[in-house]
Amino acid sequence: MEFRIEHDSMGEVKVPADKYWGAQTQRSKENFKIGAGIETMPREITYAFGILKKAAAIANNKLKPERMTDEKLDAICRACDEVAGAKLNEHFPLVVWQTGSGTQSNMNANEVIANRGNEILGKNLLHPNDDINMSQSSNDTFPTAISIAAVLGLEDKVIPAVKKLINTFIQLEKENEGVVKSGRTHLQDATPITFSQEISGWRSSLEKDIRLIELALPELKELALGGTAVGTGLNAPSGFDEEVARAVSEITGKEFKTAPNKFHALTSKDEIVFAHGALKALAADMMKIANDVRWLASGPRLGLGEITIPENEPGSSIMPGKVNPTQCEAVTMTAVQVMGNDAAIGIAASQGNFELNVFMPVIIYNFIQSVRLLSEAIVSFNDNCAVGIKANKEKMYSNLHNSLMLVTALNPYIGYENAAKTAKHAYKNNISLKQACVELGFLSEEKFDEVFHPENMV
Repeated sequence: MEFRIEHDSMGEVKVPADKYWGAQTQRSKENFKIGAGIETMPREITYAFGILKKAAAIANNKLKPERMTDEKLDAICRACDEVAGAKLNEHFPLVVWQTGSGTQSNMNANEVIANRGNEILGKNLLHPNDDINMSQSSNDTFPTAISIAAVLGLEDKVIPAVKKLINTFIQLEKENEGVVKSGRTHLQDATPITFSQEISGWRSSLEKDIRLIELALPELKELALGGTAVGTGLNAPSGFDEEVARAVSEITGKEFKTAPNKFHALTSKDEIVFAHGALKALAADMMKIANDVRWLASGPRLGLGEITIPENEPGSSIMPGKVNPTQCEAVTMTAVQVMGNDAAIGIAASQGNFELNVFMPVIIYNFIQSVRLLSEAIVSFNDNCAVGIKANKEKMYSNLHNSLMLVTALNPYIGYENAAKTAKHAYKNNISLKQACVELGFLSEEKFDEVFHPENMV
């Protein structure tokens, strides 16, 4: 491998000749061999740095044109577009497990953009600290990258995925209108419900999850950039925070604004905790929905068997013909991971000491993983399972009319206690509710037929 010599305030460092990163990135790469090659800083953060560095250069060009010249701005913007466009991923090698402020990842971005910008210019004009990091600090850029990555993930990945599944459930509701089945509470038989009503519960849960996520977005859209080292804005020109928020908004097409209190923005991560709480709520609902689906599809002969789901792959290496609810299992596993991530994020957010939180990389690592897992698992569940859900109407009818809880319809005619006696007598003697009710003398056959209509109980 060929090397070149880069330097920083601590001296010279050998860097691979074919990489754009510089001395500080190389030091971090050598000093933090923790999860190398596996747990690298999320690409969403890399892209967010491309966006915010471009926005900072635009703001600096407007406020300090004597230092951020048009020539520098053009080269920085072109390099930042390549970063945000995922064209320079190989030049961002650092792991999550580094300094808790994300300083090395900030410098990774500064060095890559400077070196790529100089290559574009054909001369060494850009300096990582003086130009790419102008008016900034790692302490306000990394929180800003967190905000940008979180908003893009929620708005562009999670919410569209959930809406896709909602639309599938809306279609399933229409297809199953009026299909009556037995309800269940405590895993026991309960009074009737239509299958469309059951599905509507799933749909409504997801609609509420979207509203909860949307509640979190305004707070996430407040950017720390402009606070620099400790929130005072040292070395940033007046109005820089507002200009950079305006530029980020223009680049992303989303409405960001500057955080009104930079001291809070640097040290508190309450908004990301709140937002991930909404993701945890979504994970909890997806756990419930996936479990409902696999219970309803259990069998095919010895379970509930009230619905069928797509048969995607063989389910056993030893039992021929076995098919399992694999999409449901994938969803429930991702839900467990998201719930675990929530615990990590909450603990990490509680560790803000004085003017800075130094657990930021682990916070965004877990947050982005939750975004990826939920959005991808929901789309997979929708496309490979939910769209193929079919009601087994015969089994639903059989289960419904075999349910002892239909006796609830008799309460107004024979009273609660006599209805309970009827149900117990039917169960003990393995006979129908009608036969039990008549044998106990509570109703005649004719009166029973007159008042007993399960389809009217929904």
